[in-house]
Amino acid sequence: MKFFVDTADVAAIKELNDLGMVDGVTTNPSLILKAGRDIIEVTKEICDMVSGPVSAEVVATEAKAMIAEGMKLAKIAPNIAIKVPLTWDGLTACKAFASEGHMVNVTLCFSPAQAILAAKAGASFISPFIGRLDDIHLEGVNLIEDIRIIYDNYDFKTQILAASIRTVNHIVDCAKIGADVITAPPAVIKSMAQHVLTDKGLEIFLKDWAKTGQKIL
Repeated sequence: MKFFVDTADVAAIKELNDLGMVDGVTTNPSLILKAGRDIIEVTKEICDMVSGPVSAEVVATEAKAMIAEGMKLAKIAPNIAIKVPLTWDGLTACKAFASEGHMVNVTLCFSPAQAILAAKAGASFISPFIGRLDDIHLEGVNLIEDIRIIYDNYDFKTQILAASIRTVNHIVDCAKIGADVITAPPAVIKSMAQHVLTDKGLEIFLKDWAKTGQKIL
């Protein structure tokens, strides 16, 4: 499973990237707002740091304007994945970008039917949103499972990029199902290392070590 980091915070990306935990980055307009940076500037900085795909999202809603924005974003770096919403105009733009050899991330996917259309349009990645489905009392991970079955049935090459990841359990469930990629905030990825029994065990070891009166350095 590949780990993408869902943020435009360069410092947070660097910390995880230095540990080899970053296979790519996803951004969106909300994350650009949170970073408080110019989209071209911050995306270029991220692309220079990370060798994998970096998703940069168009904000136009009509296909022709989406294509113009996406082509501009694609010029930032070779590892840009142009991000488009799963609308009919977005699918039209996806097809145009894919035909030109650009990576495309089709986002805001909430149904298997939408995922089929994205694959047919040549998407490099489909981004089903788990957490937002959970918010309306549906099982978000079930969508990942449905898409996995369908894509395997027809050997679609589009990678399943599980998004709107809120918890460590989301990541584990996606790994069990066979999602190709997860994208999660830095804090969620870092919390994967946490376990109450690890903390308790370390506390015991340190107390016992203190009783030995020894030092390693």
